[in-house]
Amino acid sequence: MSSPSSSNAPALEVDGLSVELRTRHGEVRAVDGVGFAVRSGETLALLGESGCGKSMTAQAIVGLLDPVASVTGGSVRLAGTDVLALDRAGRRKLAGPKLSIVFQDALTALNPVQTVGAQLAEPFRIHRKMSRKDALAKAAELMERVGIPDPKARLSAYPHQFSGGMRQRLLIAMAVALDPDVLLADEPTTALDVTVQAQIMELLRELRTERDMAVVLITHDLAVVAEHADHVAVMYAGRVVETGPVQDVFADPRHPYTRGLLASVPAKVGRGEELRSIKGGPPELHAIPAGCAFQARCPMVADVCRTDHPGLAETAPGRAAACHFATKEPAHV
Repeated sequence: MSSPSSSNAPALEVDGLSVELRTRHGEVRAVDGVGFAVRSGETLALLGESGCGKSMTAQAIVGLLDPVASVTGGSVRLAGTDVLALDRAGRRKLAGPKLSIVFQDALTALNPVQTVGAQLAEPFRIHRKMSRKDALAKAAELMERVGIPDPKARLSAYPHQFSGGMRQRLLIAMAVALDPDVLLADEPTTALDVTVQAQIMELLRELRTERDMAVVLITHDLAVVAEHADHVAVMYAGRVVETGPVQDVFADPRHPYTRGLLASVPAKVGRGEELRSIKGGPPELHAIPAGCAFQARCPMVADVCRTDHPGLAETAPGRAAACHFATKEPAHV
């Protein structure tokens, strides 16, 4: 993992980001005041259960929300520019050279009726005004860099002619084609087997270091976060509930939800012991309770948790947690 200078300004700074969805229950808040920052050359992980708002946060940042969703507050600053304040044309100019995203489903993200060569060459033709020949040459270079064998011969192949791991490499190649300052990786290894997952994560690490990118890694995989991230922002019910350096948070979690996630790792359970889990499930978005959203599942719940929403508060230098009892000794989760 990298250790960028703390004096560097963040490459990406998200502050108070909120997203609402139009549902049959009315307007519901799926992302509620999310904030984090990531610097060039480092990886920040957004960690949490499915449905906690991780992917919607990423979609809001890059401007790819579904029509039923809309940003209702906050800012997303990319090298000092508030991306949310830009019009569609302004955001298109940033897409690729400044900000890019890797999705989890490569077969859906790639165009099935275009050759991979044409798709990889497109950013160079649009943003750098290259000729078709030169753009295809750059596409072949990218394919070689991300580990696609015999790249020149495979420029004319279609996405379905590649394995899942190779398609994911193609997506990554497209995402880094124009040397973006910030790369968002949304569950980039979910559909892959363990060996290929490790290869893809190592590729992302190498590219981050080579290009000094800031990476936002969206995942529910604790092992991936431990191995590949510098900092972590733990999300629950659309909110960030704990932040800090990965090693510090994993060694001494201050929020009961983070403790529960770490305690549920099967590797920590001995043979014959019962697997541990966090009881219950996250609240429905239309029925998030007053006070702390984690109250129904928390072993430390008290009256104040049912009435007062805990905001993120510093628990140590560079660390924060949204819990009324973040500085107290943990109860059994």
